[in-house]
Amino acid sequence: MIWQIRRADIGDLDAIMEIESATFVSDAWSREAMAAELTNPNAFYLVARVDGRLDAYAGLLAPNHAEQADIQTIAVVESIRGKGLGRALMNIMLSEARSRGALDVFLEVRADNPGARHLYESLGFEQISVRKKYYQPDGVDAVVMRLALPDPTVVTA
Repeated sequence: MIWQIRRADIGDLDAIMEIESATFVSDAWSREAMAAELTNPNAFYLVARVDGRLDAYAGLLAPNHAEQADIQTIAVVESIRGKGLGRALMNIMLSEARSRGALDVFLEVRADNPGARHLYESLGFEQISVRKKYYQPDGVDAVVMRLALPDPTVVTA
């Protein structure tokens, strides 16, 4: 599969909200909250298109020169999960966090989402705490995870 990944903008809001409400049925972000994220200068949002349709998005909150960044959200339509698109989006966001000066990246993931947890663990995230009944109205715990970003390396010839 060939993905076209680019920076998201407010024009992507309708397509993002379709995926958001289909993926996060009971705890989807509001349209207003997502619009605020897409226009926040401290945020970095991506969208991915496959065959001309938007099939994924992801967002990072990483103010320049802040030592901590947060993965705000990531969603891939169900029909193409498991094909590496989520990993590709995460890697781009982690690179962006590092370029903005972040030393650590945090995220919360539903305790009942083993696929996402596996992805994050494979990228080096470690569980640091649990927020009981964080996701409402379902009452599902949030697993808080942290990744210490490695220092960039310079290869000389």
